[in-house]
Amino acid sequence: MALHRSLTALALVFALGVPQAVTAAPLVTPMQQAVAQAASEDASIAAFYRDRDFAPIWMGEGAEHRRAAFLWALDAADNHGLPAGRYDAATIRADFAAASTPEARGALEVEMTRRFLRYAQDVSSGILDPSQVDSTIKVEVPKRDWLEQITQFTEGDPYVFVQGLWPTSPAYTRLLREKLRLEEIRAAGGWGPTVGGGTLRPGSTGRHVVELRNRLIRMGYLRRSAVAAYDAALESAVREFQIDHGLTPDGEAGASTLQAINVSLDDRMAQIVIGLERQRWMNKPLEDRHILVNLAEQHAYVVDEGKVTFDTVVVVGADTPDRRTPEFSHTMTHMVINPYWHVPRSITVNEYLPALRRGGARHLEVYSRSGRVNRNNINFSQYTAANFPFSLKQPPGPRNALGRVKFMFPNKYNIYLHDTPSRNLFSRDLRTFSHGCVRVGRPLELAYHLLAPQSETPKDDFDRILRTGNERRVNLDDPIGVHIVYWSAWVTPLGRANYRGDPYGRDAKLLRALRDAGVELDRQRS
Repeated sequence: MALHRSLTALALVFALGVPQAVTAAPLVTPMQQAVAQAASEDASIAAFYRDRDFAPIWMGEGAEHRRAAFLWALDAADNHGLPAGRYDAATIRADFAAASTPEARGALEVEMTRRFLRYAQDVSSGILDPSQVDSTIKVEVPKRDWLEQITQFTEGDPYVFVQGLWPTSPAYTRLLREKLRLEEIRAAGGWGPTVGGGTLRPGSTGRHVVELRNRLIRMGYLRRSAVAAYDAALESAVREFQIDHGLTPDGEAGASTLQAINVSLDDRMAQIVIGLERQRWMNKPLEDRHILVNLAEQHAYVVDEGKVTFDTVVVVGADTPDRRTPEFSHTMTHMVINPYWHVPRSITVNEYLPALRRGGARHLEVYSRSGRVNRNNINFSQYTAANFPFSLKQPPGPRNALGRVKFMFPNKYNIYLHDTPSRNLFSRDLRTFSHGCVRVGRPLELAYHLLAPQSETPKDDFDRILRTGNERRVNLDDPIGVHIVYWSAWVTPLGRANYRGDPYGRDAKLLRALRDAGVELDRQRS
């Protein structure tokens, strides 16, 4: 039986590509045999061990420091919102204590490498495949050569290497701190009872005002006080809370404000964990100048070398399956001043064809493949959505659906940023009304800001073209990264945690997927 095992291991080693001279001495050690056997199930892991003659990295001389660094990282997996049970540091320690035979030690050696690679993937690039969570999440998760990664792990300081796997963006670090802060508050008893009653405003008194005051104190918005009236200090605290939660800062605790105040600490913790996963999906260097469009917040930012240099409210896609704005990254190459609106086919046949049959939609031009046609010569009633042979365009002008400028990052989703003549929607707390594109609240100012690096007089240059009324493309000398994200929780550089709702329900899907993957969230209500 021993001879059979030796011959089997020898055959396996040859199959994995390790040449050996046939001599009377043992060709491979029992440990090498066991490692080769265990590694054979995975081509990448087999290649890694083959290149090192099946020598272990978790056992033997010099391995203790490496093993300790990895176990230290696993002990902190929950801090990152990872499924700690997937790696199970306690079980690993027990397995090392119990592994007494070469076969058991070889199997454990390879299993440790599998766990290491799984951890490295999870903490660096995310636990989940975004597109499997929701088809409108088109994020391209950073890919790494994990064989190269584990090789580097064995050659350098393992503690430094493990910490280098963690996302280094300030946004990720601030979310980690907020998670720790919420855990400390929860351990101290949470935020206390929810606030009952109806709208509370300056001058209000009674037990509901006390509930409001006590909850804001526990949340950190107000100093301790026994005052039972809705005074100036409480009004100021409510305003600060409203700003941090995207609500109109009127200082009154109305229905929307009370709903946000009564969200449980555990639910806010879940948003932080979701935020950490989303940051891992973007764990790659971003452009020195880029634009962030946050769908959950309905706000856009221009970021230059890590600092926000411009921001504006935006309107994003409505919450219907065909209008929700997707999440993706691309590159802005140009803007179009006085743009034509090329009406998308879906809007043409679903919204405008009925109007054309009635003689309406006179603001639109009708085009065939040969060019513009006279609508008066067309009997639109003979066409359906399936056989309508025309396209529609809206010329530049004050009623143009794209307003005075559109910002282009050509993509297969036909999403871009643009002006709009419909200005009333920007004052809403929730701004999900478009067909999918992003309407910009301060479009001219954004244009000036983007042109500033390539012009000494960006406003004058832009306005001169605008006054012509003619469509004109203006290229950006330096293309700008555009990242359309969905962050319902983030922390500002000043340490203020911001939370928003889940307008498309994507966070709810993501939370279910994280739980299914083994992420544990304490459900103690608070």
